[in-house]
Amino acid sequence: MRLAFPNNRHRPTTASRSAQRRSSAHRHSKRFGVLGRGFALLSMLGLLTACGSTSVDDYQAREPAFAPEDFFNGALTAHGVVKDFSGTAIRHFSADIVGCWSDGIGTLDEDFVFDDGEQQKRIWTLTPNGSQTYIGTAGDVVGEGLARWQGNAMFLDYTLRIELEDGPIDVKIDDRMYRVSDNVVINESKMRKFGFGVGEILLTIIRHPDQAAACPSV
Repeated sequence: MRLAFPNNRHRPTTASRSAQRRSSAHRHSKRFGVLGRGFALLSMLGLLTACGSTSVDDYQAREPAFAPEDFFNGALTAHGVVKDFSGTAIRHFSADIVGCWSDGIGTLDEDFVFDDGEQQKRIWTLTPNGSQTYIGTAGDVVGEGLARWQGNAMFLDYTLRIELEDGPIDVKIDDRMYRVSDNVVINESKMRKFGFGVGEILLTIIRHPDQAAACPSV
C-alpha cells in the first residue's frame, strides 16, 4: 500500500504551526511588555506628582504648632541616616545644634559628625518674609531657600552645593519637618538632581530646654 503525503508547501506541519504560534505570542508579549512598562512609568509619574502636590497648608489644623522661634531655640541634637538613590542607608550621623533669635531673625548653628569621622558645619539664618514664611541662607546653600510652616509642619526648599572629589554639584533639597511633640521634630529630606531622586535623609531633631546654650557669633 502506498502512503499519500500532503503537500507541505501549502499546509504547514504541526511543528511549523507551533513555531508560528510561539512567534506570534512573542510579538504580542513584546508589545504588551512595552505597554506594561509605559503604564508602570505613568503610574510612577502619577505617584511622584501626587507626592509633589502635598502642600504645607494641608497640616494647618495639626498640633503641636511648629512655631520655629519656639522649637529652634536653645540646645538641640539630631540623629539621622543618609540613603542613596536605591533607598539603602549608606551613612549615619549626629549633630549638635544651637538656635538663637534676635529681632525675629533666627540663627541655627549646626555641627555634624558622621560615622566615618567626617565633620561638617552649617549655619542657617532664617529671616522673616511674610506670615509664617522665612528666607533661609547658609554658606553651602546656593542663593536663598524658602521655608513656610502651617500647623505642625514646616517645608524648606533650597539648593545645596556638595563638594566632591571631581568638583562641586548642586542638588535640590526638599525638607519636610513635622513637630510630633513639644521637643521632637521628624525631618525627611528628598535630594534631586535634574528632577531625579538621588538620595534621602531621615533624621530626628530633639530640643533640650533644660540645657544651657550660648548663641554663636555669626
